Amino acid sequence: MSSGRFDADVYARRLSAAAAATTSAGLAGLVITPGYDLRYLIGSRAETFERLTALVLPAAGAPTVVLPRLELASMKESVAADLGLDVRDWVDGDDPYRLVADALGGTPAATAVTDSMPALHLLPLARVLGVMPVLATDILRELRMVKEEAEIDALRKAGAAIDRVHARVPEFLVPGRTEADVAADISKAIVAEGHSDVAFVIVGSGPHGADPHHGYSDRELQVGDIVVVDIGGTYGPGYHSDSTRTYSIGEPSAEVAEQYSILRRAQRVAFDFVRPGVTAEQVDAAARDVLAEAGLADYFVHRTGHGIGLCVHEEPYIVAGNKLPLKPGMAFSIEPGIYFPGRWGARIEDIVIVTEDGALSVNNRPHELIVVPVS
Repeated sequence: MSSGRFDADVYARRLSAAAAATTSAGLAGLVITPGYDLRYLIGSRAETFERLTALVLPAAGAPTVVLPRLELASMKESVAADLGLDVRDWVDGDDPYRLVADALGGTPAATAVTDSMPALHLLPLARVLGVMPVLATDILRELRMVKEEAEIDALRKAGAAIDRVHARVPEFLVPGRTEADVAADISKAIVAEGHSDVAFVIVGSGPHGADPHHGYSDRELQVGDIVVVDIGGTYGPGYHSDSTRTYSIGEPSAEVAEQYSILRRAQRVAFDFVRPGVTAEQVDAAARDVLAEAGLADYFVHRTGHGIGLCVHEEPYIVAGNKLPLKPGMAFSIEPGIYFPGRWGARIEDIVIVTEDGALSVNNRPHELIVVPVS
């Protein structure tokens, strides 16, 4: 495995599985433009422009990459050459949509496209195909949700790297410094601890902690603040870390300590509930019920978790109404939170992977409210 992608055999298996899923769905093929699906299937980080770049994956037959001649270099980091994929380049004045149709067999046929395909490519493609494509989401979702060993290894390494960042956070939480100051230090630490890029940084101090997606601001940290730190980065071949811990600058009040202990129990109960066959909504309910029993239901304002991989947020979503049974290899966050508008908030988040008989957490920093001493 290189830092940019996995070994070619990983992508060969994915292409074969995607073709089989396409056949099972009764479709002629997939057309995948740049985005996470393309990166998943062939390791390409090509970008979307007004000129069409696409992987054409027929249900029966060899995959083809259609792309502008001036974008040939964008395929170098992919496995197109390693797998011997047919590359059909085109120049301005050619019809790339006809090349796609030819790669699919040349006759009108039901085709699926990635959900990130821009309308400027979808509409002319539909015109040439003679049929409006459907979304490939249902075809690829199962493949992307259930992680292979190489993906699990990347997620575990990403989790360990973000744990090392959280271990350094207390030294950054000094009264008088701004949230932005702390976020800058965290961003440097995310890269220093092994990530290739910073995905996001949330530093929510005091009343800002009651906004789950606050970000950071010029507010100065104060003694007595409860601080929500939610951070993540990109690791290795594009997989993500995402972990939240909550800090107290100085000793917390008895009320905060009590309510936080309930949140900690909710997070643990949800983790213990994870195993194959349990549904996503049942894990959400496990966390929610603990908070509801303590009268805190109204202060938990978001889902319990989201899948993670090439995207920070992807399926499966751990939310009420999602009856999807969990399977070994699924990876997602467990992150209940409590938010008191204008006062404070708290969240505890780990990334977990479903095993044959339970769950494995890739994050292993302490879950208690972390007290930062003040002089």
